[in-house]
Amino acid sequence: MALMNDELQFSSLYLTRFAGSFGFMTVLTLLPDYIDALGATGVTIGLFITALELARTVGIVPLGWAGDRYSKRLLLVGSLLVSALAYLAFARVTTIPGFLVARFLQGLGLTGTGLLSLALVGELAPNDGRANLIGKYNAFRMAAGIAGTIGAGILFALTGFDILFGLLAILLIIAAGSVWLFVDGDETTVTGFAFTDLAVNRRIVTLTSFRAQYAVAVSLVRNWVPIFVGVSAAQGGLASGTVVVGAVLAAEKLTNMLCQPITGRFSDRQGRALFVFLGGGAYGLIALAFPFAPSFDGLLTLSVPMAGEITSAVVVALVLNGLLGIADAFREPASMALFADEGKGEGITSSFGIRSLVWKPGSVLAPLAGGWVMGQFGIQWVFFVGGLAALSGVATFLGILSWNHGSRALHRW
Repeated sequence: MALMNDELQFSSLYLTRFAGSFGFMTVLTLLPDYIDALGATGVTIGLFITALELARTVGIVPLGWAGDRYSKRLLLVGSLLVSALAYLAFARVTTIPGFLVARFLQGLGLTGTGLLSLALVGELAPNDGRANLIGKYNAFRMAAGIAGTIGAGILFALTGFDILFGLLAILLIIAAGSVWLFVDGDETTVTGFAFTDLAVNRRIVTLTSFRAQYAVAVSLVRNWVPIFVGVSAAQGGLASGTVVVGAVLAAEKLTNMLCQPITGRFSDRQGRALFVFLGGGAYGLIALAFPFAPSFDGLLTLSVPMAGEITSAVVVALVLNGLLGIADAFREPASMALFADEGKGEGITSSFGIRSLVWKPGSVLAPLAGGWVMGQFGIQWVFFVGGLAALSGVATFLGILSWNHGSRALHRW
C-alpha cells in the first residue's frame, strides 16, 4: 500500500512537470509567430523573454519560504491554476502589452509549479537514488517539450490559438486535481527564513559560481534557437516554418528525456560535480558551433509534408540541438540532486529557491543583451556569447572546487 501511494504521488508530480513544460514549450515554439504578428524587433524581442523571467524571479523567495513553512501541495495546486489562466490569456493576445501581461502570468505559474513540485520530489526521494528520480521527473518535462513543440506547431497550423491554449488549460486543471487527490499533505515545517543559512552553505556557494554564468548561456542559446531557425534570412535566420521550429526544439527534448534518468543514476555513483562539469563544458562548445549551420546550406534539400522544404542547414541545427540535450542531461539531474542534498531537512524548497534565484540575473538580463547583440552584430554573435559564458562558468567552477575541496573534488561530491 505504501509503495502504491508513493507511485501515485510521484506520478502526480510527473504529470505536473509535464503540464508546466508543455505550456512553456508551446509559447516558445510559437514565439516567432508572435514576433511577426505583433511586429516586434530588436530589444522588444528580448523583452518578450525578459517579462517571463522577471515574473519567475518575483515569485522565488515568497514561494520558497511559504513552501517550507506551509503546505507545498496547496501552493502547487494554486500555481497550476494560475498557469491555466495565463494560457487562456495567450489565446486572446492582440497587442504587445497584452502579450507581456500573459507572459508575466505564465512566469508566476511556472515558478510555483517548478519549484514546489521539484521540492516534493526531492523530499520524497531516498538519498542514494535522488538524482535518478529527479532525472525521471525531468524526463517528463522533456516529453512535454516534444509534445509541446511538435504538437503546438501542428495544432496551430490546423486550428489557430484558441483550441491549442484551451486544451493546455484543461491539462493544467487535470494536473491540479491529481495533486490535490493523490499527493500527501506536507508534514515538514521549517520555521524562520531558511534562505539565510543556505545562502552561505559552502557547497551551494561553489555551485552558484558556475550556475550564475551558465544561466547566461542557456538563456541565450535556448531562447535563440527557435528564433534562429524561424526568423527570415534577412535577420540571419533559416526562415523555416512553425512545424520545423517545433521539430528542432523537440530534438533537444528527446535526447534530454532519454538520457536524464541514465545520467542521473550514474551521477549518484560517480560524483555529481563531475557531471555538472562535463555537461556545462559540452554545452558551451556545441553552442559555439550553432552559427556555422548555414555554411552547410545547399548540400541537401528535402520536401516534407506540412513542413515544406528542409535544407541541410536545418538538419545541422536539428543535430546540434539534439547534442545540446545530451549535454544538459549530464548537468541537470546532478545539479538538482546536489541542491536537494543540502536542503533536505533544512528547507528544501528554499534550497531550490536559491538555485532558481541565482539563475535569474542571467535569465532576465541576457535576453535583453541578446536582442541588442542581434541588432548590432548579427544573430550568430548571440550564440558566441552564450557558448563563452558556459565555458567561463565551467572554468570558474573547476577552479573554486579544486581550490576549496582538492583535486579529487569532482569525484567526491
